[in-house]
Amino acid sequence: MHWNSLSEFLAMGNHGLYVWGSFAVMAAAMILEPLLLARERKRLLERLRRQYRAEALDDSPGSGDGAATSGEGP
Repeated sequence: MHWNSLSEFLAMGNHGLYVWGSFAVMAAAMILEPLLLARERKRLLERLRRQYRAEALDDSPGSGDGAATSGEGP
């Protein structure tokens, strides 16, 4: 296609609203997707770190009710 002016190019043969709207939505999705993934990855890693620290504290000597370390059976 050949356009004689910038306004004709932007109008896209009276389909400009659809074309540029679609372009804007896709551009927003392409920009937001990596940002949202990075944010969720950061949240997941922090949650896993907290869980790991909590489990490490639970498994450390001297924690718990002492039943497992007392040497007495049921």
